[in-house]
Amino acid sequence: MSSSVAAYRPRPRAPAVGIADTSERSVRWRVGLAWNLLFLNTLTFYPGTWTGQHLVLPIPHRVGELITQGALPAALLMVLTVNRRLLIRPNVFLCLLSLLIVGALVSALGHQGGQLGTMYRTVRFAGFVVTLWLLTPWWGRRDMLLLKCQMIAMSTALGGVILGLILAPHRALAQGRLAGTIWPTPPTQVADFAAATLGLVIVFWLSGLMRGRLTLAATALLMAGLLMTHSRTELIAMVAGILIAGVSLFASKARVRRFFAGISIAAAGAIVLFSGVLASWLARGQEGHLTTLTGRTTVWTAVIHEQRDVFQVVFGFGLSNESFNGLPIDSSWFAAYFDFGLLGVLACAAMVLFVVTTACFQPRSPQRALAIFLVTYLIVRSFTETGLSLATANLLDLTIAASLLVPLRHQAVLS
Repeated sequence: MSSSVAAYRPRPRAPAVGIADTSERSVRWRVGLAWNLLFLNTLTFYPGTWTGQHLVLPIPHRVGELITQGALPAALLMVLTVNRRLLIRPNVFLCLLSLLIVGALVSALGHQGGQLGTMYRTVRFAGFVVTLWLLTPWWGRRDMLLLKCQMIAMSTALGGVILGLILAPHRALAQGRLAGTIWPTPPTQVADFAAATLGLVIVFWLSGLMRGRLTLAATALLMAGLLMTHSRTELIAMVAGILIAGVSLFASKARVRRFFAGISIAAAGAIVLFSGVLASWLARGQEGHLTTLTGRTTVWTAVIHEQRDVFQVVFGFGLSNESFNGLPIDSSWFAAYFDFGLLGVLACAAMVLFVVTTACFQPRSPQRALAIFLVTYLIVRSFTETGLSLATANLLDLTIAASLLVPLRHQAVLS
C-alpha cells in the first residue's frame, strides 16, 4: 500500500521554474535591446568621417539619419512590450530631468522663429525621457542590468571603431587622432566611450567583480584606443573618477590599497622618465591654443554676450544642436544656458548634485563606487564637452549612476 502511494506521489513542477527562467531571459533581452536602441539614438550621423573623408561603408545620409532617429520610437515600442502596465519607479532624478522638457516646451512655444525644428527636437527629447521613465522598474537590480547594457553598447561602438582602424588605418587615424570610419564617430566620442568603459572596468575589478586577466586585457585595449584619440579631457576625467571611486573603497578593500600604491609608484616613474613625451602628447601640437582651450573660450564668451530678453535668460532659445553660429559650444553648462536658460543650468546642476549627495549617504558597495566614478567623470568632462542637457550617451551615464543608488530590490518579471 505504501509503495503504491509512493509511486503515485505528485512530483515537483520543474517546468514552472524553467518557464520563469525563460521569461526572465526574455525580459533581460528586451530591456537590453531597448537600452541599446536608446544609445543608438544618441549617435549622430553625417556622410563622412570627422575629417570629411569617405566612410568604409558608403551609408547614404538619409539612411543614416533614419537609423538614428528611428531608434528612439523603436526603443519606446520595445519597452512597452516588456512594461505593458506602464509601471514606473518614482525618483527625484527623472523628475529633475523632466523639468528640462517643461522648459524646452515653454521656450519653443515662446519663440516664433525656428519653432518647427525646435519643437521636433523637443518632442524627441520628451520621448527619450518617457522611455527612461518606463525603464525605472529595472533600477536597483542586483545584477546591475542597465549598467551592463550601457557597457555593451559602448563596447559595440568601440568595436566598430577598431574594425574601421583595421580596414582603413589612414582614414581612422587622419590628423593623428583615432575616429570611426564605419560609423562616423569623432575622436572625442571615441575617447568618451573608451574612457567611461575603461573606468568602469577598473572599478569593477577594484570591487572584486571582475577577473584580473579579463581586466588586464580590456585595460590594455581601451587605454590604447584612448591614447590614440589624443583627448585630454576624457583622460583627466577618467583618472579623477577612478581616484574618487577608489577612495570610497579604500577602507574596505585591500586590493584598492595595493592598487593605489602601485599606481603612485608607476606614475612617479612615468613623470620622471617620460615627462617630455607626456608634455608633447598633452599639447597635441596646440601650444598656442591651450590658454583658450583650443578656441572654446571664444565661443563661450560669444554665448554669454548674446543679446537676450528676460524670457530668454530664464528659458533660453530652445533646443539646438549644441552649436553657436556654426561652432560647437563644447560645454554642458554653456549649452544648457543657451538652450534652456537659467532653468536648464539649475536643473542640470540639481541632477548632478542629487546623484553626488545620494552617493555620499550610501553604505560602501560596488554600486556606490561605480556611481561615484560615473558622476565624477561626467562632472569633469562637462566643463569642456557637452552632453548633460540633451539625449546623449553622457545623459545615459548619469541616469545609470542614479539607478545604481536606489535601494536594491528583488528581480521581478513585469510582462
